[in-house]
Amino acid sequence: MALIVSDYQAVPENARGASVALGNFDGVHAGHRAVIGSAAEFAEAGKAPLATLIFEPPPRRFFQPDSEPFRIMRPEKRRETLSALGVEVIFELPFNKAMSQMSPREFVKTVLVDGMALSHLSVGFDFRFGKGREGDTTTLKTLSNEFGFSFSVLGRVTDGDAKISSTAIRNALQDGRPGIAAQLLGTYWVADGVVEHGEKRGRTIGFPTANLTLGNLIHPRHGIYAVWARIEGEADWRAGVANYGRTPTTGERAPLLEVFLFDFEGDLYDKHLEVAFVSFIRTEEKFDSLDALVVQMHRDTEAAKEILKDHPAPVA
Repeated sequence: MALIVSDYQAVPENARGASVALGNFDGVHAGHRAVIGSAAEFAEAGKAPLATLIFEPPPRRFFQPDSEPFRIMRPEKRRETLSALGVEVIFELPFNKAMSQMSPREFVKTVLVDGMALSHLSVGFDFRFGKGREGDTTTLKTLSNEFGFSFSVLGRVTDGDAKISSTAIRNALQDGRPGIAAQLLGTYWVADGVVEHGEKRGRTIGFPTANLTLGNLIHPRHGIYAVWARIEGEADWRAGVANYGRTPTTGERAPLLEVFLFDFEGDLYDKHLEVAFVSFIRTEEKFDSLDALVVQMHRDTEAAKEILKDHPAPVA
C-alpha cells in the first residue's frame, strides 16, 4: 500500500524528490492513468518515488459544500487502485481556505518545491490551479523552468470518440448507462459500503437484500441493475440484482442500494460490500400490490442472470 502524506510541511524523507502526477483522479480512468504513466516513466528514469497529488476533500466540495454527491470512488478505494498501479506515495492534501488563496507561483514554490522537493510533474492538458484557477499548463511550464524540475503535459485521451473524463462517467451513471461508464473507466463502476440493518421486509417475500447508503458517492439513476458483488473477506464476486431508489411500493424513503445475491444464504450485516454495476434493467416503479412487485422481482432476477452470462465478474 502506498504511503499517505497529508501535510506538505512534514513530508518524510523517503517521499521527497518524487515524480508527481497531479490531478483529481476521481475514478482513476484511462486519462488519469496516462498522467500517472507519464510520471512513472520519469520516476523510473530518475530512480525517484512515484507519487500522486490529490486534494482531499476535493476543491469542488470546498467551493460548493451543499452540492449533490459527485464522487465516483471513495478515497479508500482510490488509494487501493493507485497503489495497484505502482504509486508509492499518495499526497492527499487538504483543500482549505489557505490553499484556495495561493497564487499559482506560491503553490508551486510552497507546496511542490519547498514542501515536496519534487523532481518531475505530470498533468493533463486541461489542468488549472491556483487562486481563481489562474494557472494552467503554460504557467506550470514557466515555473518548472524557474524552479528546476522537469514537466510534462498529457494530451486528450478518448475512447475513440469523446474525451474520457470524470464528468462523462458521472453523466453516464446518472443517465442509467453503467455500460458506458464501464467503457470510460476501463472496468465496472463499483459502489461500496457497510451493509446496514434495514426493515428486513425483503426476506419475508423471498428476496433478502443487503442494504447500503451511498453517502458521498454519486447517486446513479433510480432503477434495477444486474450486478456483481463481493463480500468482505471473499475473493470471488457473486452474481446479483440490485435496486437503487426509494422503494415507492412499500413506502418511500431516502435512496438506498438494495442488493439481492443469487444462491447466497447468510448474514451480511456490518460487513463491507462492493457492488459492480453491469447493466440497467428498468426504472423503479410503484406497483399496485406486493404480489405484483414480487412477480416483477422474479422477472428482474431472471433478466439479471441472462445479462451476467455475457458480462463476466470483475478481474479483481
